[in-house]
Amino acid sequence: MKVEKVALENFRNYTSQEITFRDGLNVICGLNASGKTNLMESIFVAAIGRSPRTKNEKEMIRMGEDRAFIHLLLEKKFREHKINVELSKSEGKKINIDGASVSRLGELIGLLAVVYFSPDELKMIKEAPQERRRFLDLSLSQESKPYYVALTKYNHLLAQRNKLMKSVDYAEFSTTAFIWEKQMAEVSADIVIKRREFIRKLGVIADEYHRRIAGEGEDITLIYEPCVEGEDRETIRANIEEKLEESHEKDYELGYTTVGVHREDFNITSKGIDLRKFGSQGQQRTAALVIKLAEIEYYYKESGEKPVLLLDDVLSELDEKRRTALLEATAGTQTILTCTEFTENVAEYNKIVISKGTVVK
Repeated sequence: MKVEKVALENFRNYTSQEITFRDGLNVICGLNASGKTNLMESIFVAAIGRSPRTKNEKEMIRMGEDRAFIHLLLEKKFREHKINVELSKSEGKKINIDGASVSRLGELIGLLAVVYFSPDELKMIKEAPQERRRFLDLSLSQESKPYYVALTKYNHLLAQRNKLMKSVDYAEFSTTAFIWEKQMAEVSADIVIKRREFIRKLGVIADEYHRRIAGEGEDITLIYEPCVEGEDRETIRANIEEKLEESHEKDYELGYTTVGVHREDFNITSKGIDLRKFGSQGQQRTAALVIKLAEIEYYYKESGEKPVLLLDDVLSELDEKRRTALLEATAGTQTILTCTEFTENVAEYNKIVISKGTVVK
């Protein structure tokens, strides 16, 4: 899987620009505010359908313009695909794949799989559980269409349950909530099973990378923290349904659903230390790095293809040993990397120099 070309029109600080990429390592150099991160953002938007930087899509449209366009050409399993994204201040976002309009993001996600790593990804390690759930959901949605469908359905059902508790009295809520809860429990069981399997497999790969980078005696362990206990699907389903029913009074008082897969987390430990709370900045950076590398390997093992790796200004955050380990681990993976200057000892790479939204070299 690889990105062959990206053409931008009125996207952020780009007026009109086409960038061609190669297999292997692509290094995008330029001063701060030259447009390097904007280019990475455009690839992410074409792959996922939303920005990793903002929820306000109008921000991505060049100042003074009404529309912006992203045109991306990719190769996957020896076949080319074209993804076009149009952002409009008045009409919102339109996406088409190979000339056909896309009405649901589920039709887009997974076509171009990306692993995105920036300094902000440290949030996954040290901040609230929602950051780790975001990582789980994005990674699994790209690899598994059934997971994305289950997650989308769960979020819809969750919104309906929350809406119900705000629109009726407690007696009516308590007697009618089961309409949503039975369906929530069904899809939740599928989500829990997939997340548990993902964390188990990812943890094994991450530990191998961690020992290679941090030292043989330095382990890392990922521990899934599900909303309910249970090994088989039926037990998980029944336990979630029971938990939802038990939480009626508390949820109604608070006005939102307090139990479920939307509250889950996973722990990250090294030598028994909870890195989320007690890890040093160096330990947290290494953990984030090895989890991202493990994500690439996991996707490859599950799908037979490697995703595109997007590294946005991360080399400056790592010491020489970790930079070397990162670049060695990207062998066989199309990698697009941004930096102000590139001084690493790499035999061959494609260098792209950007200045003020224009490729100058």
